[in-house]
Amino acid sequence: MGLMLWPKYSRAELKKEFEIILKSKSEEILLSKNKEGNLLGFINLSLRYEHVSGATSSPTGYVEGIFVKRRYRKKGIAKKLIEAGEKWVKSKGCKEIGSDTWLHNKASQEFHKKLGFKENNVLAHFIKKIR
Repeated sequence: MGLMLWPKYSRAELKKEFEIILKSKSEEILLSKNKEGNLLGFINLSLRYEHVSGATSSPTGYVEGIFVKRRYRKKGIAKKLIEAGEKWVKSKGCKEIGSDTWLHNKASQEFHKKLGFKENNVLAHFIKKIR
């Protein structure tokens, strides 16, 4: 599922990243499974101590990634993952949870708004090669 969410990474790169996350005290991965034990989706959360746009407290919980397999979407699974994520970050002392999405990802923007996230800022990143 990680490769479906982050297709620019190789399997080896993501495996290494997930191994680091699983050992971390400031990151968590929560899974959604059906009664048969099949994975439906996941959420990757972190505790951010540096500035999080719009946050007024620290640490701030952060949704680093959330994914639900296509055939299970629109069934409330992502909402339950967010709710479980909120409980986890709250247990770590957070009063807020942040997230982000690409400007072109309108579905993700609507998803966030539907779950109570408020748009805080829009940012365009630039890069220039220096010769």
